[in-house]
Amino acid sequence: MDQNDIILDIPVGLSVELGRTQLQVRDLVALTTGTVIQLDKLVNDHVDLYVNGRLVGRGEVVVVDDNLGVKITEVIK
Repeated sequence: MDQNDIILDIPVGLSVELGRTQLQVRDLVALTTGTVIQLDKLVNDHVDLYVNGRLVGRGEVVVVDDNLGVKITEVIK
């Protein structure tokens, strides 16, 4: 195994951001089960993909069997 193989096996965190919003503290502490929070993205907008907090791409939400997934539509270099 060479050094490149070792580096390629390092785990990194991938997260998908559906959208954002801002709340006042009074609204935050009033959240309960069933509360719906409106985000700043539309239904068909792309979601952002982050690796260790850095934007690396965009994609669209898809359903794979009974799970949610992301189809990558853009890779940001």
